[in-house]
Amino acid sequence: MNSLVPISRFNKGEANKIFDEVKEAGFKIVLKNNTPTCVLLTPEVYEQMLETIEEYRLLLEAEKRMKNAKPDDLISQDKVLAELGISKADLDSIEVELE
Repeated sequence: MNSLVPISRFNKGEANKIFDEVKEAGFKIVLKNNTPTCVLLTPEVYEQMLETIEEYRLLLEAEKRMKNAKPDDLISQDKVLAELGISKADLDSIEVELE
């Protein structure tokens, strides 16, 4: 219930206070006539949502490709490394940071 904001608070000049609450909580749901009308988000939450949606879209595409893949479409890791002239030891010596 703390995430709900009646639109009347905006009419009373409390926009700055509401935006501070959004910054603290990450989001607020604006009610008009006791009905959810819109959602206010911080830019960080919005960006995170977009990133999650894009990652999900990529996951669905990868699953679709794997489902439709034929054995001839696949290449082993050993073959790829050999073609690129990379050894497994080379890969082990590289530091990777995942977000």
